[in-house]
Amino acid sequence: MNPNANPNANANTTSGHISVNVEEKLFQNRYKVDAGRPHIRIKDSDICTNACSSKSCTFVCPASCYKTEGNGSVTLITDGCLECGSCRILCSEFSNVDWEYPRGGHGILFKFG
Repeated sequence: MNPNANPNANANTTSGHISVNVEEKLFQNRYKVDAGRPHIRIKDSDICTNACSSKSCTFVCPASCYKTEGNGSVTLITDGCLECGSCRILCSEFSNVDWEYPRGGHGILFKFG
């Protein structure tokens, strides 16, 4: 890492506050998708649709991998996952997320380590 680089180069300053464009930061990461072997899966989609009223995974995932559909079901696209584990922790009521680290050589490649 360049010690002279400005860490706020991509940040906007407004009235003394720093605002960061999250999408821009996420775009700098790279992913090596393990096709056909997702490291996260929803165990039972009926639980998401019928039992879970909060659907917290849909608004807590920093990469927006979870989406609520019009019929109340939750879809999961793992390709942009940051591997933070938030979804697994938040689904403690139903334990409906099966989560493991990706196989070696796959998953997210953080630009800044």
